[in-house]
Amino acid sequence: MTLHIRPSKSLWTAMMVLGVMALSWVGAIRAGAAAELVMFESPTCHYCEQWHADLGPIYPKTAESALAPLRRVNLHQDWPADLRGIRSVSFTPTFVLVESGQEVGRITGYAGDEFFWFQLSELLKKLPPAEDGAAQREGGS
Repeated sequence: MTLHIRPSKSLWTAMMVLGVMALSWVGAIRAGAAAELVMFESPTCHYCEQWHADLGPIYPKTAESALAPLRRVNLHQDWPADLRGIRSVSFTPTFVLVESGQEVGRITGYAGDEFFWFQLSELLKKLPPAEDGAAQREGGS
């Protein structure tokens, strides 16, 4: 017998509000940083299709996307040169959080939208704070 426990709507709403507040705080600290969420996928991956159906239209509109825009890479094709330093990926989807060309962490698989947002929130907390000179690094003054 399997017992499934789901948080109440009000608890889930409170958790989401706290998550958005935390991400806003991280975003304020990291203004100007160059992070991205790289999604390694396969055209035959059912879980990739499910992620795109569940979250594909939503992700670009989120605070998470403002911190780490999504970049899609086909696992079975040559990787772009700037991603060659990332350790190997065996399963799809695998989401790799990259900061200035370095892997910060990863999410392997997709187990549904609620769990994905939780995992991503934890992953984004690992981003280093932006340096005071971040704007200068990116060509600002």
